[in-house]
Amino acid sequence: MIDVIPTGAALGAEIRCGDVRRLDDGATATIRRAWLDHLVVVFRGQDLDKAELIAFGRRFGNLHFGTRRPAGMMPRDENFPEINVISNVIENGLKLGNLGYSEALWHTDRSHQEKPLSGSLLYALEVPPEGGDTSWANMYLAFETLPAAMKDRIAGLTIHHDAGRDSAGAPRADFKGTGAHHPIVRTHPETGASALYLGRRGNTSIDGLPEKDSDALLDALWAHATRPELVWTHQWRVGDIVVWDNRCTIHHRTAFDPNDRRIMHRLQVDGTRPFMDPNALSRPAHARIGSAAPAT
Repeated sequence: MIDVIPTGAALGAEIRCGDVRRLDDGATATIRRAWLDHLVVVFRGQDLDKAELIAFGRRFGNLHFGTRRPAGMMPRDENFPEINVISNVIENGLKLGNLGYSEALWHTDRSHQEKPLSGSLLYALEVPPEGGDTSWANMYLAFETLPAAMKDRIAGLTIHHDAGRDSAGAPRADFKGTGAHHPIVRTHPETGASALYLGRRGNTSIDGLPEKDSDALLDALWAHATRPELVWTHQWRVGDIVVWDNRCTIHHRTAFDPNDRRIMHRLQVDGTRPFMDPNALSRPAHARIGSAAPAT
């Protein structure tokens, strides 16, 4: 039995399916459909080793190898290069993982790549008693609820994503080149619906606009996209797996006490080059606000 229980917010659903190690191909198809419908899906109470986590992650596509480990960070487990550790913990003078304990600003994962990630997965091993919550915003609805004049203004515009720093503001160890240029309005390759595709606010600019005009337009789009009615927040428990669609969401993490431990294993799913189909601009958003009762 697979139960898909929407949060009742603008996006997100809990999937109750028991042990994810026991899923067959039919269950995988149902889960992938729920992922596309709800943008973010949560699996509670899982207990997976690294190999089992990778096997589960592959149900969502080809996995992207973890980022390089900069100096001062514990070496990556080369037996499982797909896993990237997200943590504030320091052991024997070495950082266990990336992103620390500070706030992670609103962003889409690795939008600076020519082919950004389609999805990301986080598995909670240790969580702080307070803070470290993750929020997602529905970028289908962010686009659909824009005024018509704004939709017309941004159709066809592109953003330069120069992500020399990660979402916690630290220099990106594996960043090379000048970044990528992607459409502000992106057509989802699987659902066919249109979504805002903003990447992250820092180190971005709209191609062809003066800096002042670019900043004003991006500020307006970000303010619109992160309104509370478009957002859902997850409070982590040990054993949670959360999978989200980077093609139609942005996400944000709150800070937490640096003395508390937070350890997550992250997988990321390869994606395709963003594009905009003009015929898709009038299609309704793929997920609606308050479409069902919240999960309990």
